[in-house]
This record gives sequence, C-alpha cells and structure tokens, in this order.
Amino acid sequence: MVKYGLDYTRCRWILPLLLGIGVIFGIIALAGWGWLESQTLPYVLQASLWQICRRPDQGGEWNCESLMGYAWGRAAAATYLVGFLLLVICFALAIIAFAIDTLRFNFIRGIGGLLFVAAVFSIMGLVIYPVKFSSEVEMSGINMFSWAYGFGWTTAIMEICLGFFFCCLPNYEDQILGNVKPTYFYSSP
Repeated sequence: MVKYGLDYTRCRWILPLLLGIGVIFGIIALAGWGWLESQTLPYVLQASLWQICRRPDQGGEWNCESLMGYAWGRAAAATYLVGFLLLVICFALAIIAFAIDTLRFNFIRGIGGLLFVAAVFSIMGLVIYPVKFSSEVEMSGINMFSWAYGFGWTTAIMEICLGFFFCCLPNYEDQILGNVKPTYFYSSP
C-alpha cells in the first residue's frame, strides 16, 4: 500500500473496508444472543447484552428478564453502545476522508484518535458485563461467555489496531504521495 500510495485504487479503500467489517461485528455483538450460555446439559441459561432467559429444565419454557433493570446492565449496554456509535462515525468519516482526491492527513489522525476513544468505551462495557453479571445474577451449572461476546471483543481489538493505522499513516505522508526519491543500493566497482 505504501509502495503505490493511497492513490492506488485497490489499496485506497482497505482501511474503510476494515472499519466496515468492525461495524458488522459490532452489530452482531449488539444483536446476538450468545453473550452468556449454559455450557453443559441441561441448557437452562442464555443471555444477551439486553436480557437474560432461563428455563427450569430441558423441555420447559424460557422465562426472560431484562438486564436494564440493573444499573450495571444499563451501564454495560450504554458504554458498549457509545463505543459502537463512535465506530460508525469513524466509518463515515473514513469514507469521506478517502473519497477526497487530496488526503487530509490531520483528518485521518483525528479518526485514529476517535477510534481509541471508541475502544475505551467498548472495553468498559465488555468488562462491566461479565464482572457484574457473575456476581449479581444467580447462575447454575457451568456457563460460558460465548460467540456474541467474542464478536464484541473482536470489535474492540479492531478499533485499537485500526486506531494505530490511522494515527501512523500521516507519518508516511511523503511516501504515500510519492514525494520521496528512490534510493539505489547499487555501488559501482
């Protein structure tokens, strides 16, 4: 990507594409039912970011309760949702930044900083949820944090990594714009 510059049409959209994938993973985490599940038979517990469902035995009806009745449930949902909204804003800003013919490198660095803020909020929600859930909600059997919770962590890790890319990209401004003369390592005898 640095060799051809960001003007190279196939490389220009890699970072916004990765942000878009992060947005999709965030949607899966917000909507997914697999934040916490029973690991062994009988499968009697299933939870999302928004509610918890229990059933008395293997064939019984699921009884669901909202986690928004708990202060920690509202805090976990709010902080993760703020991180997700900041990620969506960064995605929109990245599309705008890379659609302009002349890149504004300070604008790109600002997107990186905003991604770090989004990562902080996401991680706060992802830490509040298991700590308070396991201490305040009565659970039976062996339970595990599952796939949707993993998508939440994947989104947070992508926010951190892409934040580094967006912040470091302006350091290579001359290479990207093609303003550096090539150096040759051949010496004549």
